[in-house]
Amino acid sequence: MKPKLKSIMIIIFFLLILLSFLFLPKDTINSVLLGLNIWLYNVFPSLFPFFIISELLINYGFNDFLSEFFRNFMSLFGLSGNASFAFLGSIFSGFPSGSKYTRQLLDNNIISDDEANHLIRFTHFSNPLFIIGTIGILLNNIFVSYLILISHYLGNIIIGICFRKKKIKNKYKVSFKKAINLMHNKRINNKNNFITILTDAIYKTIDILILLLGTIIIFLILSNLITLLPVNDNLILFSKGILEMTQGIKFVSNSSLSLLIKTILITFFISFGGLTVHLQVSSIISNSKIKYKNFLIARMFHSFISIILVYILFNIFIN
Repeated sequence: MKPKLKSIMIIIFFLLILLSFLFLPKDTINSVLLGLNIWLYNVFPSLFPFFIISELLINYGFNDFLSEFFRNFMSLFGLSGNASFAFLGSIFSGFPSGSKYTRQLLDNNIISDDEANHLIRFTHFSNPLFIIGTIGILLNNIFVSYLILISHYLGNIIIGICFRKKKIKNKYKVSFKKAINLMHNKRINNKNNFITILTDAIYKTIDILILLLGTIIIFLILSNLITLLPVNDNLILFSKGILEMTQGIKFVSNSSLSLLIKTILITFFISFGGLTVHLQVSSIISNSKIKYKNFLIARMFHSFISIILVYILFNIFIN
């Protein structure tokens, strides 16, 4: 496509969206309110405390403490123990926290550029409570939600091991005393006081959360517009999941598809993340040496691996 034609197509696309706002104001407002609701009652309360505490923990040396204990484990991925905080933190707080923690460690010169670019590949974990609780309830089957959780998490582990560049080193003897000393020295050498660290953490966290709110609303609006197109219902369902994961999951769970197909599609949506999450990650790592393409390629492999795993597990334990 010629550059000028591409520019014209982009403008036409945005104008069509603008016209849809004018002719479908009620649908647009409902999408905005839905986005606000998701952000206010799900995203903000689950991520705000984790992001604040993570800043404090890193500044006071907890990452140095973890790096000593998880050095052997992180070597499975060809990484130093310094990368353990991003890996563990992303599991408990869910995406896009993996990219946020990775950026934190890189900005603080705790990990190298290569380590950050590898971490971004396999720290895409959905919040376990979301999978077990929300998805389990939507599918009316908690056991299946555990299969999705296992497949999603194992897919990440496999990505982390398969994409590593360094070989596994010999086992390292962990020293609790050394871990305490590393953490203590980090705190002592930190020149900023608690108020300064906390204030900075709040500013950074609010900026990221506002970014998440904006991306959620934009993609919910686009997702709503897709339903107006004269296309197959299954294609609309899949498109919604690609654009905004949570909406796609809700539509799948309410559809007439078989439980196996629902399970596979939901696993795919979670492991891919939806374009909403991709935009969030891209924004978080912008102006750094972390490359978005590493995240994108990994999500493609992750989605493929996870749906294979959940298919196998489903047929073993359900059928």
